[in-house]
Amino acid sequence: MACLLETPIRMSVLSDATVIPHLMALLSRSRYTQEYICQIFSHCCKGPDHQTILFNHGAVQNIAHLLTSLSYKVRMQALKCFSVLAFENPQVSMTLVNVLVDGELLPQIFVKMLQRDKPIEMQLTSAKCLTYMCRAGAIRTDDNCIVLKTLPCLVRMCSKERLLEERVEGAETLAYLIEPDVELQRIASITDHLIAMLADYFKYPSSVSAITDIKRLDHDLKHAHELRQAAFKLYASLGANDEDIRKKIIETENMMDRIVTGLSESSVKVRLAAVRCLHSLSRSVQQLRTSFQDHAVWKPLMKVLQNAPDEILVVASSMLCNLLLEFSPSKEPILESGAVELLCGLTQSENPALRVNGIWALMNMAFQAEQKIKADILRSLSTEQLFRLLSDSDLNVLMKTLGLLRNLLSTRPHIDKIMSTHGKQIMQAVTLILEGEHNIEVKEQTLCILANIADGTTAKDLIMTNDDILQKIKYYMGHSHVKLQLAAMFCISNLIWNEEEGSQERQDKLRDMGIVDILHKLSQSPDSNLCDKAKMALQQYLA
Repeated sequence: MACLLETPIRMSVLSDATVIPHLMALLSRSRYTQEYICQIFSHCCKGPDHQTILFNHGAVQNIAHLLTSLSYKVRMQALKCFSVLAFENPQVSMTLVNVLVDGELLPQIFVKMLQRDKPIEMQLTSAKCLTYMCRAGAIRTDDNCIVLKTLPCLVRMCSKERLLEERVEGAETLAYLIEPDVELQRIASITDHLIAMLADYFKYPSSVSAITDIKRLDHDLKHAHELRQAAFKLYASLGANDEDIRKKIIETENMMDRIVTGLSESSVKVRLAAVRCLHSLSRSVQQLRTSFQDHAVWKPLMKVLQNAPDEILVVASSMLCNLLLEFSPSKEPILESGAVELLCGLTQSENPALRVNGIWALMNMAFQAEQKIKADILRSLSTEQLFRLLSDSDLNVLMKTLGLLRNLLSTRPHIDKIMSTHGKQIMQAVTLILEGEHNIEVKEQTLCILANIADGTTAKDLIMTNDDILQKIKYYMGHSHVKLQLAAMFCISNLIWNEEEGSQERQDKLRDMGIVDILHKLSQSPDSNLCDKAKMALQQYLA
């Protein structure tokens, strides 16, 4: 039957509409047909389209009763089939939860199959089925079958007693199970000393096996990459949310050195897992200030960013965003190592995730930055590219670009300097966005940029001499959404502030436009914040 599993056959089995019903009909022939047909389905099912084809041909109903077969091989192949069908598939998973076999629900049968007295292969595959059903939303994360059965079973698979390939599969499945759920992460982190147990994954091949057993050495070498990849993945999931867990991971023997080494491994998969692990740990303010600085993590990261596949670039650039936060000690050396050009290059990528990360990192870089850094960003990015990003079809790119512009236009001398050289283009971009079909958050950010411009000394003239923009601010003061009213109010407050030169002329012009009438109206607003801001603005007229 091995020939049936080769790639050309794999493609044709599920694409030929007549083959699947024929195979389903053969299921009842003998335990051999049951075993081999389930095996064919498991090997041929690659992705959601194949899952749907099998599901629509009644695979769930036809295979479910095989889980109680007297033949271990049949039970195992049926189980594998369900793990393949359920993976990232809510439709299949929701169906499996309610399937009855001999009066028992399928999840209960899976739980029985992952008990300690069952073969390891069966325990692992059952745990996979329950994990995939949980991740697809068919089983709650706090269900006893997950917390008390699946999770402990997968932790057991990570122990030294298990074969290396079992430890790899156990760690990767556990990483996938706990990835989105902080409570499962906390439970896993205190189960059977898991964090310390994973440190052993980095000790292959061992020096003993190298001397005594060539066959063993070959086996260890083969699995060493997979073990490191699995450990990095699980550490990344464990440390995704909880500060205490991150601290425990980093304090595990030589962990930061191991991750840094992982960034330059020959295996792309290990490099990706190491970057993901580092990214997870970089969410910690404390670790950014201590361990990340002690190990100069930014250096190997910058090296990774120079030349890597997109999947690694996305995670590495996302991590760079964290290293560029203003409290991070790595921010300055990263700037000195040519990060501006690198990030500006990412904003031109065809991959939206890379464009987002590139502009996000520049936004963090520009936050409370010196004028020189802001000038470097604008020069390297170019106004043409900045405005291309402001018309990007990806909402995240647009929002982060507005965030960058807002950070560039902060501090009066910086605002005036930037607006003196780029004012015309920026005002055009602001006008286009306020006129366009954008959501509340985009328009709020744009009005906040206008408020920053209005806070400049000379820059505010670009607003006061632009009647179109003034009418737009007036319009948003009367908008139905409070967020937009407040943002428009900030613009007005900055324009009419008494202590600044030319305030009387600006106040008079805005009064003639009917702004004072709107302020009186807003001072009666049921929203206390809006009401207070309107009253404060009116006081500028009375002072």
